[in-house]
Amino acid sequence: MQKKKIGVIGLGNMGRGIAKNYVIAGMPLAVWDISQAAIKPFGKLTNVEVVKPAEMAGLCSVIFFVVPGTREIETVLKGKDGILARARKGLVLYDLTTSAPAISGRLARMAAKKKIPYLDAGMSGGAAGAEAGTLTLMIGGDRRAFNRTRRYLEPFTENIFYLGKSGTGHTLKLIHNMVCHTIFLATCEGGRMAQRAGIKVEDMIGVFNVSNARSFISEFRFPEHILSKKWDGKSRIFNLHKDLSMAVSLAKELEADVSFGERTLTFLEKAIDRGMIEKDFTLLYRDFEKICEDQPKPDDTEDN
Repeated sequence: MQKKKIGVIGLGNMGRGIAKNYVIAGMPLAVWDISQAAIKPFGKLTNVEVVKPAEMAGLCSVIFFVVPGTREIETVLKGKDGILARARKGLVLYDLTTSAPAISGRLARMAAKKKIPYLDAGMSGGAAGAEAGTLTLMIGGDRRAFNRTRRYLEPFTENIFYLGKSGTGHTLKLIHNMVCHTIFLATCEGGRMAQRAGIKVEDMIGVFNVSNARSFISEFRFPEHILSKKWDGKSRIFNLHKDLSMAVSLAKELEADVSFGERTLTFLEKAIDRGMIEKDFTLLYRDFEKICEDQPKPDDTEDN
């Protein structure tokens, strides 16, 4: 079997786009996902092999984990047939999940015992950025391993920030998401207030986008997913709640005041109480005032 330079484990919304950029770049690729439907599009591509994680460990110079979280990573790392037991010399692991830095740090220490660098790399840019190859990465861990493998990041990134010791990448990703989600809810709040004042939300967003209140939310999320009534941000309220829960928990460990983040988390908990945990997060705007009610009701409205 031909040796592969790059391994991608997890071919969901993010991993699929990352893997496709390696195909476009003509770089030898090994892929895996527990879903056969996710694997299928890669099965017949030139220079791509579908390889289980244990086999991938002996073939790849770099493996990227693009899975829901560190729990899934730990499952394939451990054991006599795990990645750590079967890794080739020089293998470097990149954790592209959004995870608690304490947990990813534990996995990094576990990998270090086998002399395998494990870097945490928070991503920003979403599925669209993964597809376009324009992601931003926030990286923590072994600097020499990062410098040695940086070229493997280039096919799917536009901005790369090396931040320092293990855990700093995931820490900044949690801070980033906490701020991003809080800005989203502040913009939703402003939109509802504008409507009550008889101002079109489209006009509010137009003003924001040429003024100091502009943000990714006003420039992209509202026009593409909310004003369009598509409600297709491609991320569940579950994901936002997971991010905020980890961020607020980390802030408590750091004794940092994140009052706005806590308020955002409370709002998401109200949405979940209404039965919206699996809903697209853009629907938070549609149902904003209902969620704000003191007595949340089960979500019984249509998606469009």
